[in-house]
Amino acid sequence: MNRNYILIALLCLLCISRVAAQSVTVEAKIDSLQIWIGEQAKLQLQVAMDAKQRAIFPAYTDTIVPGIEIVETAKPDTQFLNDRQRMLITQEYTITSFDSALYYIPPIPVTVDGKVYKSKALALKVYSMPVDTLHPDQFFGQKTVMKAPFAWEDWYGLLACSFIAFPLLGLLIYFIIRIRDNKPIIRKIKVEPKLPPHQAALQEIERIKNEKVWQKGQPKEYYTELTDAIRTYIRDRFGFNALEMTSSEIIDKLLEIKDKDAISDLRFLFQTADLVKFAKHDPLMNENDMNLVNAIDFINETKQPEEENQKPQPTEITIIEKRSLHAKVFLICGIVLLSAALVGTFIYIGLQLYELFA
Repeated sequence: MNRNYILIALLCLLCISRVAAQSVTVEAKIDSLQIWIGEQAKLQLQVAMDAKQRAIFPAYTDTIVPGIEIVETAKPDTQFLNDRQRMLITQEYTITSFDSALYYIPPIPVTVDGKVYKSKALALKVYSMPVDTLHPDQFFGQKTVMKAPFAWEDWYGLLACSFIAFPLLGLLIYFIIRIRDNKPIIRKIKVEPKLPPHQAALQEIERIKNEKVWQKGQPKEYYTELTDAIRTYIRDRFGFNALEMTSSEIIDKLLEIKDKDAISDLRFLFQTADLVKFAKHDPLMNENDMNLVNAIDFINETKQPEEENQKPQPTEITIIEKRSLHAKVFLICGIVLLSAALVGTFIYIGLQLYELFA
């Protein structure tokens, strides 16, 4: 018998816990029950239910009841309670009214798992502004249209476009003139004069002397540069290609032109250079200096007298070219782009002026 009582008691507790777990409460409240016309109030709707349940709030559009308008509907706020076994959902509406009256807000329905639950009814009193009709002089008529104060900020865009428009217009006019005249392009190029052969050769020998390659244990490089300078001088001075000839061929050719005394020292220079290049001959220090002096003496003895004091003057060459198709296409494209930019700029300036003075 006692066991039956215990079993019945347990069943009752289980039923009570299920009912408590499935209980749903819906509560509605307003933060202010009295407002002025046009003033706003907050209507809050709260639903407490199990975490596994799903609630559907009423879908209001513009009004809750005729006369009470919805200004804004906030996003629902969800809070979990009792170790996430329960949850509290809060939905907030911002409401207002523009007619003075006492408004009745009926219970708000909320559907939870297919079952409708309702809140308690609410009331909202809307007051109109008191007007003293006995003193009409306190009212003022419609004010005249006021002129907006001057502000530089309104003119920044207009001024910037104006400064841009003038250079674009000048460039457009220049392009149009260039494409209409179709004159050839005249260019003047200044050509630096070429030094006389003996001056160029002496400069090169001076460079070789200052570098002192033979003192660095490089006699082959020294004699190669020295003989190349002499070969270049002979080519420019006597008119035959000494750079492509052997030492003996150069000497034979020079003997046909000059006297033997002027060429004897040069012959010794070429012979020493050939020994250094092909026989790995290591000349003495005074021998290197003597060959350098021989090269200078040969140049001074064979240079043209009229070139000794000659100071070459730079020459200026005038080149006349017809305007190419590429230049014409460039000018035409430039004219089109500049025209489009100017049209857009003037349209913008016109719209800005219209907005400022309209």
